[in-house]
Amino acid sequence: MRFFRPFFFAFFSIILLNSCGPDTSSGKEVFGGRFYGGNLRLSETEKYQTLYPYAVTDVISSNICYQIYEGLLKFNPRNVSEVLPALCESWSIDANGMVYTFKIKKGVFFHDDPCFSDGKGREVNAEDFAWSFKMLCTQSPQNQQFAGTFKDRVKGATAYYEASATGTAPGDLEGIKVLDEMTLEITLVEPSNSFKYILAMPGTFLIARESVEKYGPDAHVGTGPFIPVAPNPNNERLVMVKNPNYHGKDSLGNQLPFMDSVVVNFYPTKAKELDAFMQGNLDVVFGLPPESISEVVESSIKDFKNPPKYELVRTPELETQYYEINTTKAPFNNVKVRQALSFAIDREKIFNNVLKGEGFGPGYYGLVPPAFSGYDTSAVRGYTFDPERARKLLADAGFPGGKGFPIVKIELNSGGAKHSRVVEEVKNQLMEVLNINVEYEIVPMKQKLEDAKYGRADIFRSAWVADYPSPENFLWTLYGASVPPAADMPSFPNTPRYVSMKFDSLYLAGVKNVNTAESYKLFAMAEQVLMKDAPVIILWYGENFKLNYFYVKNFSFNPIRQWSLSEVYFKKEAPSAEAENSSATEEKK
Repeated sequence: MRFFRPFFFAFFSIILLNSCGPDTSSGKEVFGGRFYGGNLRLSETEKYQTLYPYAVTDVISSNICYQIYEGLLKFNPRNVSEVLPALCESWSIDANGMVYTFKIKKGVFFHDDPCFSDGKGREVNAEDFAWSFKMLCTQSPQNQQFAGTFKDRVKGATAYYEASATGTAPGDLEGIKVLDEMTLEITLVEPSNSFKYILAMPGTFLIARESVEKYGPDAHVGTGPFIPVAPNPNNERLVMVKNPNYHGKDSLGNQLPFMDSVVVNFYPTKAKELDAFMQGNLDVVFGLPPESISEVVESSIKDFKNPPKYELVRTPELETQYYEINTTKAPFNNVKVRQALSFAIDREKIFNNVLKGEGFGPGYYGLVPPAFSGYDTSAVRGYTFDPERARKLLADAGFPGGKGFPIVKIELNSGGAKHSRVVEEVKNQLMEVLNINVEYEIVPMKQKLEDAKYGRADIFRSAWVADYPSPENFLWTLYGASVPPAADMPSFPNTPRYVSMKFDSLYLAGVKNVNTAESYKLFAMAEQVLMKDAPVIILWYGENFKLNYFYVKNFSFNPIRQWSLSEVYFKKEAPSAEAENSSATEEKK
């Protein structure tokens, strides 16, 4: 069953007309009526965790890294199912689908940085990729990307990773060959439908070897369109300035990027973000709740005038919101307990009354959101609200009427008011249906991510936004091979530490099948096993709103929340960037 929330406008994109926006051109006009100059001001309610590409585990860090680094390939920002050349000028795959050959683009330079002997970024070559990929396959506390990228995909990668833990890794990575200065070859273990997407993810981004040798995991020297200025995750904002030596051009031949700088501000709530936007202190906001959008639309339509002031875009996301259950800890290691929790949750009430319709719909299916063409989400039986069945399952597990059941600890991250409201409703529902007491704790995102890896609570709030457009990416998060052998070792991305030979077998069969339709059938079978075992409680599926001033052009907004800022420009002069750039200069000093 598909749910559509009530909303007084039902069209995809609307233009809100109000009093005049900026009325003078912003810098030099070039082909296509595009302009150089300006300072793009964005915001998030959570701070980024890292700018080191191998350590990225959160969406915000990933989005910022997309501006600093590049890989061999990149997602088409307007159609994320398609990949385009980034740091390669061409690429090919052999007839067996296992050998990828890349011609590295000439004239690409790393950012200028003191890590280079003369302070000037040098030209990129194939050896740089070979070195970066060996870093990706080397065990370290910061390396969180290996499991989702080269593990069991690239020939020799897993053996190299395991050997690196003992310091016996060979000099070369078997599946990576430098054929000449500008030609790289990658050999897979077997054909893969998703490998082209892997090469557009942060773990495979190119980082300068000199910067890692000089700064370690604080390194942030890439080839991307923007350069971070004195980055610090504890600051209230992140400033990135234009890379004057960037190699990219748009389809019209204009040199990129257009913006002089990008500032990402960090606000504690969406309400404060919206206030800043309405006061003209932000150019773009995302993820606003429908009631806030309604207020903006209603107040603006009353003063309907030309030229337009705002643009609003609504789109579904490849995102699922859920709770992770620590499956190794009693009594949650009992599948009947986990099933009872899932049947006890009234998702429709949460979606309509707590979220006020913010999202695509309640989580009645599986972990994979209903947004993939050709993947039959409805064939996966999830959980609906069934209090009687929930009580019976809990009684069968040895806790009739909740008697003797321990207090449940739920941990969630700060920065999301809606998640606080949801956990309060979940707490009430579990008490009402199962007579279970719940305590919850709100902690910074960094702590939540770390606590989840070590299972330091019973249940964790979580969400997954697709790294690439395939059901595989969602199911990978519960793949048993990523669970460590000891309880005191960190587990990521499978933080519930869920292990099922049946699920793993079906999942791997789907990964290995290069026929998309057949692989989707196998993924759906694996997902059904997953839902029966209930290591996660699916809550709702996501969608998003982008609200921007009308002078902001070419800001692509796609289902995986990826920012692509190199082609963004201001059609007319936006609020002055002088103060921001002055601050950026001071920070750099």
